[in-house]
Amino acid sequence: MGSSSYLLPVLIAAVMFLQARCIPTVIGLYGETIEVPCNNGVVEAIHDLIFTKWKYEKSDGTAGDLLVKQAHKEEATIQATDRFRDRVSISANYSLLIADGTLADQTIFTCMLVWGSNVKEYPVEVIVHKRPSPLFIKDRANQLENGQLTTLGECYATDANPAAMLSWKKNGLQLDTSDPSITITSKVVKEPTTGLSTTSSLLQYTAGKEDVGAQFTCLAVHETGNLETTPEIFTIHYPTEVVTLQVLPKGTIKEGDDVTLRCHADGNPPPTSFIFFIKEDRVPVVGNDTYVLRSVTRDSTGSYRCSLPEDEKMQGFGNLLVNFLDLSLSPSGTVLKNVGDTLVVDVQKNASGVPQVSWTKNNGKLDAQPDFKQLTYGHAGLYVLEMSVAGIKRIASFSLDVQGKPKINYLTEQLSADGKTKVLSCQAEGSPEPSVQWSINGTNEKSTPHANGMVVHSITVEPRKNLTVVCTVSNSLGEDSMAILVASERSSGNDQAKLIVGIVVGLILAAAIVGLIYWLYMKNSRQGSWKTREKEMGTSEEEKKLEENNHKADV
Repeated sequence: MGSSSYLLPVLIAAVMFLQARCIPTVIGLYGETIEVPCNNGVVEAIHDLIFTKWKYEKSDGTAGDLLVKQAHKEEATIQATDRFRDRVSISANYSLLIADGTLADQTIFTCMLVWGSNVKEYPVEVIVHKRPSPLFIKDRANQLENGQLTTLGECYATDANPAAMLSWKKNGLQLDTSDPSITITSKVVKEPTTGLSTTSSLLQYTAGKEDVGAQFTCLAVHETGNLETTPEIFTIHYPTEVVTLQVLPKGTIKEGDDVTLRCHADGNPPPTSFIFFIKEDRVPVVGNDTYVLRSVTRDSTGSYRCSLPEDEKMQGFGNLLVNFLDLSLSPSGTVLKNVGDTLVVDVQKNASGVPQVSWTKNNGKLDAQPDFKQLTYGHAGLYVLEMSVAGIKRIASFSLDVQGKPKINYLTEQLSADGKTKVLSCQAEGSPEPSVQWSINGTNEKSTPHANGMVVHSITVEPRKNLTVVCTVSNSLGEDSMAILVASERSSGNDQAKLIVGIVVGLILAAAIVGLIYWLYMKNSRQGSWKTREKEMGTSEEEKKLEENNHKADV
């Protein structure tokens, strides 16, 4: 019994402590109006309400009156005489309104309702939050040194409640404070007047080449929402490890081009002075990373080098290939040859690679290099050789003229469509182009173009009698002639009549001869039969001579 009486006060105290800890909480924002509800806003259900009163707990634990509102009055009576005097009011649902909230307003406010013989109190704890001011970084590093722990900067989140928590991120990932190459020092300072807190975070970072272009940000985590700084990129200094040499332009280079040699070192800041090794010459260049080879030749082909002045063993290499093409064609210009001659075409070339070759004759493509073992008039023309390699083009040509004295191939006549005139055509070959002359005058004189040494000349004539016409062709090398018998239309008709009569007479004579031959044949046949019988029987004289001959043979 004694122990029970001892435990009872302890249990009562525990229950009261739990009740005290179950006070509802309202979070207000610094500088804004804080609304503290009375009984969670359930007041209007009390019909016989007499008045509502708000009070607060002072720092010494005593109660301070704020205001009271009679149920039958519109306006509330302000009872506060301290900092709340001009800042408190009551809303239609009996909530307490505190204007321009500050951290000093963080306490317990109690709403007291009185109706009939009832008095009820509803305590509410107010907590005031303040969002940090925009983050900023002080003492930002101008550059980071490779492999050295360097202060990158110090991030600040000022005037916050509660204090913000700061951290650092690289490329969106939070830095690991356990990494020995990273040191982060954070602290929180509370401003005595306002009670607001300022959090700072100092980042020291050991940078490497892999951090080139890396983005660093400072992140503040706060109850009112997170904040993050604009990404910062820091210049990182590191020594040169590799030297390279570029030969520009990268495409085909030919004789006469300008070539730029560019030396590059991967250190930061980039070196600006280099040494170029041009063949056997050592050429220092200060304040520039290039050296220009003007109007290169095939002798410029080769390997080139560059290095840093302070370390000539660290070198970059580049190869230069200068393309070239030399072309010589024999013969060239205008070549004069006689028909039947031989012409040797000789092509000499010197190129940096295998060239592409094409031949044309009078703008027509040839399948191969021309070969003239026995020249004809058809071989005459303009021959062009085009050769190219790596964008270089060379052209050579010669004009071949095949000459020969004139020669007439044929001389013909043809009756015109109206049957009254005749067209004489004389075809001749030769070069230079032969001139054509006729032994008679004609009309409608025509001549084909002189091509492949050939020309055809024609005239129209109307012969009134049979005559011989001569075609004569000539050039500077000689001449040739050919004649043709041209009959008039009248003589041609008489000749045809004579021909018909001759044919008829000939047929009659042929029939008479055949009949005579047949008569003689039949006559000879009868005589032959009689002589045969006579020969078979013999004469008396022949029989006597036969007997004499037989007798002589017996003796």
